Amino acid sequence: MTWTAEFLDKPLWLWAIFVTVVVGLLAFDLGVLHRKSREIPLRESLVLSGAYILVAVVFGAWTWATLGSDAGAAFFSGYVLEKSLSLDNVFVISAIFGMLMVPRALQHRVLFWGILSVLVLRALLIGLGAALVHEFAWILPVFGAFLLYAGWRLSRPRSDASEALKNPLYQVLIRRLPVTPELHGSRFFVRGASGRWTATPLFLALVLVELSDVMFAVDSVPAIFAITTDPYVVYTSNIFAVLGLRALYFALADVINRFEHLKAAMGLLLALAGAKIFYNAFVGKIDPLVSLAVTLSVLAGGVGYSLWRTRKAAKPEPATGASDRVAHPS
Repeated sequence: MTWTAEFLDKPLWLWAIFVTVVVGLLAFDLGVLHRKSREIPLRESLVLSGAYILVAVVFGAWTWATLGSDAGAAFFSGYVLEKSLSLDNVFVISAIFGMLMVPRALQHRVLFWGILSVLVLRALLIGLGAALVHEFAWILPVFGAFLLYAGWRLSRPRSDASEALKNPLYQVLIRRLPVTPELHGSRFFVRGASGRWTATPLFLALVLVELSDVMFAVDSVPAIFAITTDPYVVYTSNIFAVLGLRALYFALADVINRFEHLKAAMGLLLALAGAKIFYNAFVGKIDPLVSLAVTLSVLAGGVGYSLWRTRKAAKPEPATGASDRVAHPS
């Protein structure tokens, strides 16, 4: 096997460069900067989030130069779309940590494992989506109809953690799994006096975060196929968007209420992605640069409107306290 051999229509060396960059980022971030559970200050989270964005921009520019303007514009469109949709996941994660009263110092550990599982989950979903699109051309209009519905659903007001709590898997878990009434540091499981392993509320938080990402991915993965069906561009833009989610969470957790009106913009982005699929199928292909401009405009409008509507809002209290006492849902 040589580096010129192809995987999903792209040479192996392209995939190797992407994997090297991602592994390097994770090793430095999770293995060097944040080896121990601690509270990440605002300035550090902003710098780290900015660094992830900068790396994504550089990689997108390299994609543009290597694969052409269409691929480059599709990468940036997909990245901006996924990054903006990831804000909805920040709402959910913040609600989960607040509901389970997980201290800030322990939130990093949950998000650490969450990010690693995201890489595998997105690979599976995108691989499945690419295979379906390749084998069954009619699946794209199905994606389009689903995105129109998802856009309407996202724009509706709802309890941020309610959907994850109603997940059948989570309901079975909390009924069958013994859970300690309080946290035990950064441990997910502890051995009781009887020698039986018991889950801690931190494990429940991990399960809910994972379930929220599954629900988030079900909406976001079809959306990026509305931009491009190139598996390389789809996966790379998707992963770069979610890699900085942990840093973005710590940067926005205390001010997330200022972006409450952004959900309407995110719903509009999903609906536009669905409409684009039908337009491409029955009218003609939309220029990737036009898609990028529209995505940026909608996102900027949503952010600006949210900040304007909440400009007089009081400074929010931290989402979680320092207490280790937890009342987990039953």
